[in-house]
Amino acid sequence: MTIDAQHIAVAAFVLLMAAAAFEDFRRLVIPNLLTAALCVLWPFYFASNPSLFGAIAAIGCGLAVFLVGALLFARGFLGGGDVKLLSAAALWAGPAGTPSLLLITGVLGGALALFLLMPLGAAIVDMARARLGGPASMPAAGTAVPYGIAIAGAALVVVVSPLL
Repeated sequence: MTIDAQHIAVAAFVLLMAAAAFEDFRRLVIPNLLTAALCVLWPFYFASNPSLFGAIAAIGCGLAVFLVGALLFARGFLGGGDVKLLSAAALWAGPAGTPSLLLITGVLGGALALFLLMPLGAAIVDMARARLGGPASMPAAGTAVPYGIAIAGAALVVVVSPLL
């Protein structure tokens, strides 16, 4: 079995998405370095089956998600880190996977928000954040959802599962 650039890029993708989810849970911040690294690694993933149309379409998906996300950020519906992470995930998912990425992200994000609305869920999250060195409680009750967890989970389902 040979290990090529695509396998290394996918392994790095998994690690970077996990790091983004962890940091968003712990600090409610997704570091820019993580999303930049995802964008830099994408050509290595794409190199296994290159086509000009595929590259333009994937970049277009990432750009479209970023533009819509920027509008949602301006309205206060999404965080800036979430927009950047979702855009990077759309780049990796490409045109075939972006609708699934957005749908699964919405479902996972909704489930996460419902969990955080429950008193027991909020208490579990506060306790876990305190142990991990993050803020002990959310800035305003019920407003801060670490959506990076949902984005990372959906990205792993959409990008990695077809390769298994």
